[in-house]
Amino acid sequence: MRYDLRPGIPDLRATPRARWAAALRAAITAIPDRDLAASHPLGYAPARAAVAAYLSRSRHAVADAARVTITHGATDGMGILSRELHRRGHRDILVEDPSWPRLRAVAEEHGLRPIPVPVDDDGIDMARLMEIATGTGARAALITPAHQFPLGAALTPGRREELIRWAREHDGLLIEDDYDAEFRYDRRPIPALQRLDPERVALIGSLSKSVSPALGLGWMLLPSGVAPGQSATPPSLVDQAALAEFITRGDLERHLRSSRTRFRRRRQRLLDALRRELPELPVSGIAAGMHLVLAVPAGVVAADVVATGRAIGLALSPLTRYECVHPQAEALVLGYGDLDDTLIEEAVARLATIIHAARGS
Repeated sequence: MRYDLRPGIPDLRATPRARWAAALRAAITAIPDRDLAASHPLGYAPARAAVAAYLSRSRHAVADAARVTITHGATDGMGILSRELHRRGHRDILVEDPSWPRLRAVAEEHGLRPIPVPVDDDGIDMARLMEIATGTGARAALITPAHQFPLGAALTPGRREELIRWAREHDGLLIEDDYDAEFRYDRRPIPALQRLDPERVALIGSLSKSVSPALGLGWMLLPSGVAPGQSATPPSLVDQAALAEFITRGDLERHLRSSRTRFRRRRQRLLDALRRELPELPVSGIAAGMHLVLAVPAGVVAADVVATGRAIGLALSPLTRYECVHPQAEALVLGYGDLDDTLIEEAVARLATIIHAARGS
């Protein structure tokens, strides 16, 4: 699609190919001969150490390399944790509603029933979570506290404390999906929830949203009481060694700094275009991440806007795609991660034309 406003896609044009290639070259040269044939079930030790240091430094997590597992990404990590939860007797998992459907599906594929909990402007609704957990016996929850997907809220400090207290009181486990948490534009990124209780929170993350999904690399930081699982087919040793080089050389954080600057400007340019073309429509979501939410007018169906847009090269996503059972207002989730800066105004003008036609104005 020429005008790509889908969420969850980073700026693929800015993928740091040269720096990753340099990390690969350095990695293949530096790997000791003995490591080439050794088993690394939880990940290559230098990669685990580099990730632990990075999470401690950038996400203020309580990180120990011994508790890190290298994965193919958040989906892989979710699968490993879902298997472990099922092994421990869990059959239900609380999930945000709305939320990213793929992780819900992975939990279900491994024998866990996703139970939706509503989300509001302060993050997951703790009163409803406790009510639903009491009624179902669920003791595990999948959450995106730094930047909720897709509504764009940050879990408030009070609710963070409530969530940790609930997990402690019910011998629960929280799975923190660190989805695009590195990108905050009005303040420093919020520290990981894991910092509040490393024994109750498993932190999962990846390079998919921050660098590129093509790299196929991620990690889990687990509580000491959770058995360290492993991927059915772990990432290649060379890729893991390259990850270690990429982090320790500072290339990841350099890339994130430049990405923050670029996304901040792109987000503002998108907001300015929306205010010019569709000033009457509310936009929501904190100044973070790579997406925002645009409400559509009463009587307009977001899915119809998406279908019309597709015919003219405009890629969009309706909020309904991410909902479970708690309906929100009709809206579009607009991603700007991979949106060409030169096409922003034209994309919004086309979107405005579709919306105006749909409501007959």
